[in-house]
Amino acid sequence: MKRIQIGTTDLNVAPINLGGNVFGWTLDEKKSFEILDAFVNHGFNFIDTADMYSYWVDGKEGGQSETILGKWMKSRGNRDQIIMATKVGGENGLHPVDTSKKHILEGVDKSLKRLQTDYIDLYYTHFDDEKTPVEETLEAYDELIKAGKVRYIAASNISPERLEASFAASEKYNLPKYQALQPHYNLVEREGYESKYAPLAEKYDLTVFPYWSLAAGFLTGKYRSEEDLNKSVRGDSVKKYLDKKGLAVLKALDQVSEKHNTSQATVSLAWLMAQPHIGAPIASATSEKQLKTIFEAPKLTLDKEDLDALDKASK
Repeated sequence: MKRIQIGTTDLNVAPINLGGNVFGWTLDEKKSFEILDAFVNHGFNFIDTADMYSYWVDGKEGGQSETILGKWMKSRGNRDQIIMATKVGGENGLHPVDTSKKHILEGVDKSLKRLQTDYIDLYYTHFDDEKTPVEETLEAYDELIKAGKVRYIAASNISPERLEASFAASEKYNLPKYQALQPHYNLVEREGYESKYAPLAEKYDLTVFPYWSLAAGFLTGKYRSEEDLNKSVRGDSVKKYLDKKGLAVLKALDQVSEKHNTSQATVSLAWLMAQPHIGAPIASATSEKQLKTIFEAPKLTLDKEDLDALDKASK
C-alpha cells in the first residue's frame, strides 16, 4: 500500500486515517480494540483523536478516546508503528475553546498520560479561540517540539485569515509551521474547503485530512428519506442533505458503485483521495463491515467518467 508523506515531515501514513471519536463513546474498550487490531492488521497506521473526545458522554473533560488508545498501544507494544494524531484547544464541559500557551502546555501532558506515550506525532490546533495571538500558540508548540513531546503540528478549525497569519508568524519568528490541515470536506460539503482552504493547501504545501468524509453517514446511502433518519444516533445531522443536490449525489454514487461492484461509502472515500492535496480521509468504523468499506477505498481507482459524474452531481 502506498504511503503519503505529511507536508515536509518524515511522517509517512497509509491513505486512510482512522477516526477515534467513537472509542469510549459508541464503542466500549473491547470493541475498540477489535477495530484497532483489524485496522493495523490490514497495513494501516494512522489514527486520529482529540483530547475532548468524548466529553459529551459525561459532560466533563473528555479523554475517553485517548485513554482507550493508550491502553491498546501499551497492550500491543506497537507505539513505534503508529502515527498518532491528537488535538488541543477544543471546548469541553470544563472550559471553552482555548489556544493559549498555558492551556496547550497543560493539555499536552494530560494527553501524553492518557495515551501512555512520551510523544505525539501530529498535534492539531483543534479549534481557535481567535483571541490568543497566533505567535503565542506557535511558541507553545515550539516548546513542545524542543522538549520532544510533539513531533509536528497541524491545524483543523482555523479561519483562512488566522491560518495565513500563523504562517506569517512562523516565518517572522522562526516558529514551527503547520504541516497538515483537517477541514470539513466531502461530496456534499465542497464549497467552504475548495474556495477558502484548497488555495492555502497549495500555497503552504499542506497535506489535507478531511473530517466528516462520509457526511455523518449520508454518503453511505442509507439515508434516503425522512423515515430513514431514525436508523442511527446521527440521523438528525444528515437531514439537511435530503435535498435536490444530496439526492443527486446519492444517484451518482449508486451508479458509480454499481459499475465497480462496491459500496457508495467506498466510492465517496475514493473520490476524496482523487482530489488534490488529500492525504488520507478520516473515517471511523464501529463494525467489521464498515472497516471493509474503508479498506476497499485505496484499491478503487475512479476513471474520468466516474469523477465527472460525481463532480457534476455535487457541484
